[in-house]
Amino acid sequence: NVLNFSLSLLEQGLRDRAITRDITWGVPIPLEGYQDKRIYVWFEAVIGYLSASKEWAQRQGDPEKWRQFWQDPKCKSYYFIGKDNIIFHTLIWPAQLMAYSDATGEPYNLPYDVPANQYQTVRGAKASTSRNLAVWVLDFLSRYDPDPLRYYLAVTMPETADSDFTWADFVRRNNDELVATWGNLVNRVLAFAYRHFDRTIPTPAQLLERDRMLLHQVEQALKRTGENIAACRFRAGIEAAMAAAREANRYLEDSAPWRLVGQDRPRCATVIYTSIAAINGLKVAFYPYLPFTSQRLHQMLGYKGTLEAQGWRFDLPRPGQHLLEPEPLFKKLDPSIVEEEEARLGA
Repeated sequence: NVLNFSLSLLEQGLRDRAITRDITWGVPIPLEGYQDKRIYVWFEAVIGYLSASKEWAQRQGDPEKWRQFWQDPKCKSYYFIGKDNIIFHTLIWPAQLMAYSDATGEPYNLPYDVPANQYQTVRGAKASTSRNLAVWVLDFLSRYDPDPLRYYLAVTMPETADSDFTWADFVRRNNDELVATWGNLVNRVLAFAYRHFDRTIPTPAQLLERDRMLLHQVEQALKRTGENIAACRFRAGIEAAMAAAREANRYLEDSAPWRLVGQDRPRCATVIYTSIAAINGLKVAFYPYLPFTSQRLHQMLGYKGTLEAQGWRFDLPRPGQHLLEPEPLFKKLDPSIVEEEEARLGA
């Protein structure tokens, strides 16, 4: 969408745009006869990306540090914007950087990608802070955990079309997807291992084809999630991770370790180990979206330190590793909160 929109602007022919206002404050124009005008709003705003980087470097005590972002050709810059700001980031800002590069004789990195979202509406209408038709983050966090909001914004991100925030849909996705799918999988598997395998990750017997298939699906989901995030396709990334969580749930239901535990304990251990291994891979895929619960899960699985330090890879867990007592990752929300939250919104 961004590329096609930008190309269409070029094909239609570029038109003049005003870059000044008749005001006495702002960036002065270094030309005679324009003393009463100032460069204002969008034209000088994008320059702030570079000037803010230079100021940051100075505050770090390394005035030249900004160059690693702006002059290293290996450094990719991403500009996350709304669809009404595309022209400033795909045509105007690159032109300014190219002109500045010509003037100084130094290279400057042009935008690598400009992911422009469509609009996020609230209850079917344009968000408005003056009318209180908005979800205020600090207010939200006073009543709910952060990861459910991060998840909902990711799965409904208006990447190619406008998207609508409703409290009813937020509650539904929290309960049906986070709680019933991902959270339930984690809680069932870890609680079972904690109770039946002496609070440790069990030692598996020979893995069957179905076990290896699930682990392969998780490995592929982690790969697809990473590729989608790198391409700024965030909805596809989270959907790949959740699809693998559903596969892990199906595997657990089909394998029925609660029946195996009294009939075939080695096979039961293998099923639980495979399920924990799948969870261990999925915690990495979910981490960019659900960092707080993924870190808690990392610790419940018996790991020290941060999940971030582990890196983007699928590691098989060590048999015998001690588990912490599992706790639910997510809270089920009562549907009654929909009416309460709707009442907080403005007209």
